[in-house]
Amino acid sequence: MDDDRPDVLLTGLLFYDLVLTGLDRPPTPGEEIWTAGMGCGPGGIANLAVAASRFGLRTSLATVFGDDFYGAYCQEVLAGQEGVDLSLSRRADGWPTPVTVALALPHALGSARAGGTPVHDRALVTHGHEPPYSQDALMGHPPEARTALVHIEAEPREWLAQAAANGTQIYADVGWDPTQQWSTDLLDQLALCHAFLPNEAEAMAYTRTDSAIAALGRLAELVPVAVVTRGGEGAVAVDQTTGEFAEVPALDIDVLDATGAGDVFGASFVAASLGGWPLEERLRFAVLAAGLSVRHHGGALAAPGWYGVDRWWRSLTDPELRRAYGFLSDRIPADVGPPVQYAPVTPPARQH
Repeated sequence: MDDDRPDVLLTGLLFYDLVLTGLDRPPTPGEEIWTAGMGCGPGGIANLAVAASRFGLRTSLATVFGDDFYGAYCQEVLAGQEGVDLSLSRRADGWPTPVTVALALPHALGSARAGGTPVHDRALVTHGHEPPYSQDALMGHPPEARTALVHIEAEPREWLAQAAANGTQIYADVGWDPTQQWSTDLLDQLALCHAFLPNEAEAMAYTRTDSAIAALGRLAELVPVAVVTRGGEGAVAVDQTTGEFAEVPALDIDVLDATGAGDVFGASFVAASLGGWPLEERLRFAVLAAGLSVRHHGGALAAPGWYGVDRWWRSLTDPELRRAYGFLSDRIPADVGPPVQYAPVTPPARQH
């Protein structure tokens, strides 16, 4: 029997991102700096949606679009260009789409090692207001889905427990705690989750440990699949359902902009998990996809998809990497789809 559920269910705040790259240094107050590098496109929760959809996953997104140019543009890109299901999303009259201007600063330029959360420096300025609809209002009674990718916060979302109860496997990450309290109460929500994918700093802070491996061990007691991304050191993971442990290195990547790389990692890990791959393959695949994304202007449209992975694999000559990623020859589908569309310098003019 065909499974017509969405592969991935998502909800969260969408942004219109404008990313400036090629800067030698940040500007000082009162100074104007010119740069030739710029890209724009959907950001925020759109990062996960596009990354998942480009790997052929049926992706359902519940978000809010403003009734402005930015909202209309992001909606067209997600639904029209990327094939994301927006039936759970809403357009809000009189509410402006949040807009973020990001400066990719010198530490992000040149060569860096890219894992789930590559080394980078960015300065961000966002204009926005509280959305008129909460995640719970958007979701209502969430539809059954194979997985949901969520960002857990201090205040639990009601829809999350409902989704877990109807059989949806929850893959969660978490953000930086600006209060520096790192309340362990947040980890109580892992009881609803199938997998948890924090970065190294977050994992150690929430578990009160002093290494990624120690944090991984603690998290493995709370959730079936635990992953800790380690930036320039790659990633480590344990899968209690299969008894597997894996540790993989990062890739040497020329980083243009790392915006959204962690989201690409998460979506790629889910894609490989739905395929039933061994843990080491899942982890290598996620590290690769995140690494490929940082070579382009960030946000949703940097995600490589199968097309980008296939191009990398076909051009790969390094014998060690050919051995490490040899599994791709059996995993890449025969039809990798059309070339992905990366972030334009400016959005195209509307057609009348």
